[in-house]
Amino acid sequence: MSTRSRSPIRAGALGILLLCSGTAAEADAPSTNPGVSDTPEFVFARIHYDSAGGWGEAYYNYDGRTWERWETDYPQGDDNFARRLSQLSSVMPAARGVARRITDPDVGSFPFLYMCDPGYMKLTDDERQLLRQYLLNGGFLWVDDFWGEGEWWNFEAEMAGVLPESGWRDITSDHPILHTVFDLPGAPQIPAEDFAVRGWKTDPGWIHRSPATQLTPVNFRGYFDADGRLMVVTTHNTDTGDGFEREAYGQWFFEKYSTKAYMIGVNIVVYAMTH
Repeated sequence: MSTRSRSPIRAGALGILLLCSGTAAEADAPSTNPGVSDTPEFVFARIHYDSAGGWGEAYYNYDGRTWERWETDYPQGDDNFARRLSQLSSVMPAARGVARRITDPDVGSFPFLYMCDPGYMKLTDDERQLLRQYLLNGGFLWVDDFWGEGEWWNFEAEMAGVLPESGWRDITSDHPILHTVFDLPGAPQIPAEDFAVRGWKTDPGWIHRSPATQLTPVNFRGYFDADGRLMVVTTHNTDTGDGFEREAYGQWFFEKYSTKAYMIGVNIVVYAMTH
């Protein structure tokens, strides 16, 4: 699959470009959205996983409802991203994202999986084995929106059961994933909108798994197979998904953070679909 060639665009210019097409909250019905297709070549597929613990750990209350960790920013963030992906690349996505458990029989039909907020994630032995098979068979996983040491250690421990032979490595600024569509120096740091409007540049540590004292910098890391293929990319200490979900919560947040979220998201997906 080829992708549209684009020169680097500053976040401000990208914000103007996207605002001209309207926010995702103002979009028409999915069938009339430009770029989306009844026969898509890409579906944004999110992993539905289980988390250990009780309130504030496996689940939390926000915005008048209870959320499990796996569904943070879902489905609005995923659907907003699909629309922006169609505008910023030649990828033709489905208008709506989907959620799948690793054990679902059709999970292998999705070449790209997204995982959000895995700070308390707990996989079963079967899930670890199936995720391993998925990745070694050519699948790609993006893990986003987890903060601090405690949440990283939990994710790292789970991945040790998935890819025991493949420890993580930092993704350097010269890696092609940062230059596939947009020329980026690294993954941007995006706080949740609730904290961004207070002037904070990160999430506060107290809402995340302890210890959570090291909230900077963004850790853009990867797991590679024996041939050097990037299988898993992590955006740790940043909430890219909130940049997607909250794009319509004010022009300031859209311009400052959502545009950056879309640039790194588009780069990751286009890289995954072409490598």
